[in-house]
Amino acid sequence: MPEWILEVSDLNEYVRAMLNADPALRSIRLRGEISNFKRHSSGHWYFTLKDDRCRISAVMFRQNAMRQSIRPMDGLSVIVSGQVSLYPESGTYQLYCENMRPDGVGTLYQQFEALKQKLQLEGLFDPARKRPLPWRPRKIAVVTSETGAVLHDIRRVAARRDPGVPLVLLPVQVQGQGAAEDIAAAIRKAGTLPGIDVIITGRGGGSMEDLWAFNEEIVARAIAESPIPVISAVGHETDTTIADFAADARASTPSNAAEMAVPDRREIIEGLRDIRRHMTDAMAGLLQDRRYELLTLQRRMEALRPEQRITALTAQVDGMKLRLNAAMDAKLPALAHRIGMAGMRLDAAMDKRMASPQERIDRAKARLATLNPSAVLERGYALVMDGGRVVSSAERANEIDQMTLRFRDGSVEVERRK
Repeated sequence: MPEWILEVSDLNEYVRAMLNADPALRSIRLRGEISNFKRHSSGHWYFTLKDDRCRISAVMFRQNAMRQSIRPMDGLSVIVSGQVSLYPESGTYQLYCENMRPDGVGTLYQQFEALKQKLQLEGLFDPARKRPLPWRPRKIAVVTSETGAVLHDIRRVAARRDPGVPLVLLPVQVQGQGAAEDIAAAIRKAGTLPGIDVIITGRGGGSMEDLWAFNEEIVARAIAESPIPVISAVGHETDTTIADFAADARASTPSNAAEMAVPDRREIIEGLRDIRRHMTDAMAGLLQDRRYELLTLQRRMEALRPEQRITALTAQVDGMKLRLNAAMDAKLPALAHRIGMAGMRLDAAMDKRMASPQERIDRAKARLATLNPSAVLERGYALVMDGGRVVSSAERANEIDQMTLRFRDGSVEVERRK
């Protein structure tokens, strides 16, 4: 039987698969003390969870760490939930955390999760319910403590961005017994004040107990029922409350809430300048188009006037005459040359035609002269005549008793000897 030899990576992957397949390890909760905590630049948390006898490596990735309200540190006792698996590269098993809460506030955490799930099922956190913030609010209602740093930060940022937007403070208790009812009543009151276009509600950072007023159902429903948009600015960026889910917008800090609610006046002015420039350019272009259309209509109207039409036709006729005369002037020399050449060819043809008949006459004369009996007589011959007929054979001569011999210079009468 061949020996079965594994690679290290094969073994680690096998162990990791076995751990992942165990349902008891896929969702586990551990209580322990944090040590060697490190927050990586990527946002991941790396730490060790230990008790008085053992320890386990743990990691919480950025997407989960951003949702935590707790601020972990060495020595803090916590309860974490997650999955146990193996990190193949190092061959060590570790806990992959999804949630973390301080040990000792488990009841509050369970209440938080239960209320969150209840309101979420009702659709209270539905993104479709979120309303956009106004571009430039007329007034802003601030629901917070009148003695905390939150109000100071909001006022400072709002005054820097646009001092023309007034803030209306509705002071409330943000912590302790009755704080939730106080906050909810102030939010409802802000929705009835004239000119209010947006509400900012929140407080500074703290523990889960400190922020608990913004995790109460009465506050969440007051935010959801508000007739105007609400910005939640509770705690620090890592803090998350039920109010954050119910609000139309969540700010990481109170200062950020003021930045979201109050547009920068300089940006508004520059935007208005851009709009004015665009409108000026658009009006200039529109006027130019209308001027062009007007000129076109004027030209058409002038073209429809009878005298203008007659003038135009006269100009066309004159132009045609000029072109005709110019064409004739250009053609006449060529035609004269062609006529001259044609005349020369005609004269040559006439001369040739006249010469040809004369030659034929001369040749005919020569032939006639050759055939002329007188010419024969000139050469010493005589012509035998019987009256007016030529005797051309001896047989005929034997039949005639008297004949005439015609010579060049006269005739002689002869008789046939019997």
